[in-house]
Amino acid sequence: MKKLILIALCLICTGAAVFGQRRIVNLPDIPGYVTLKCDFHLHTVFSDGNVWPTVRIDEALRDGLDAIAITDHLEHNPKKDFIPVDHNAAWKIGEGYAKERNLILVHGAEITRKMPPGHFNALFITDASLIAKDSVWDSFEAAIKQGAFLQWNHPGWKSQQPDGIPRMYDIHKRLIKNGWLHGIELFNNTEYYPLVFEMCKQYNLALMGNSDNHVVISEKYTEPTYTNRPMTLVIAKERSHDALKEALFGGRTLVWFRDTLAGKEEYAKPFFYQCISVGKPYYQNDKSLFFEITNKSDIPFYLINGVANAPASITIAANSVTRVVVSKKVTAPLVYDVRNVLTGEKEVLKVELKY
Repeated sequence: MKKLILIALCLICTGAAVFGQRRIVNLPDIPGYVTLKCDFHLHTVFSDGNVWPTVRIDEALRDGLDAIAITDHLEHNPKKDFIPVDHNAAWKIGEGYAKERNLILVHGAEITRKMPPGHFNALFITDASLIAKDSVWDSFEAAIKQGAFLQWNHPGWKSQQPDGIPRMYDIHKRLIKNGWLHGIELFNNTEYYPLVFEMCKQYNLALMGNSDNHVVISEKYTEPTYTNRPMTLVIAKERSHDALKEALFGGRTLVWFRDTLAGKEEYAKPFFYQCISVGKPYYQNDKSLFFEITNKSDIPFYLINGVANAPASITIAANSVTRVVVSKKVTAPLVYDVRNVLTGEKEVLKVELKY
């Protein structure tokens, strides 16, 4: 009997090790699309990261992601005396492991040069070793031949731009003229670059937000400083590798970082309205109306600049129901600015609450 119990316990433990769990991240879909939660900038021991490729996949599952890209440096291999240089190693190790766990793994690499042009991730490639060229322009060309989505990484990184201000050089404009630059990081690791909004609007590029993580990610983003891991939210037609690629080239992205949502208004506005629902008044007295706002998402929203006789500000906490009391004297639409939904360098989303 004891032997049977021991065997049963071993089977249970084995099953627990095989069948992992994915955290549920409450972020809505826009009608006609699905919201894919992604991190397109990660490093492993095959460049200057400290973890094995499968760890990156397990972390992504724990954090509720749908897709990641491992983007080890092509030109920076500090562990080469201990680990043979193979620019496709992380992909070879991770591809099958990710498929078994229903995670979309994007084949990527980081082209790592001084400014200009800086660092670029080449996503959706087929062979990273063919992109490792002496000339950076040859590297770009080789990536594009493989159908790559080129993302300009941390354009205001102070190690390359001491004043922290992103700016385009001739080589960036040449990339844009060729149609070879597709996205820019608005948020990287812990840094936010507001000027990227205007760059992406001007040249119709995708806004990106990634962790650029080198260490164990659970040690990097901890509360209360960080309530969420930075993500690129991709508005895709379905949850698949090809749909993800199509959406990125189409520029359908939002960026989520530090309880902040950022992106073009055409995606941010419907996303906000899918997060919340405004109930009809459930009670009234001589002076006021009472109604509730339900937030079904993991993102809190901070409404400010309310109209006369309405609350000046409303905090709609994540995954909660917020009670709102409005004076019957209110005649104008209940319009607010959403302080933590950014739609431009100096712009925030304006919304209307209809009750």
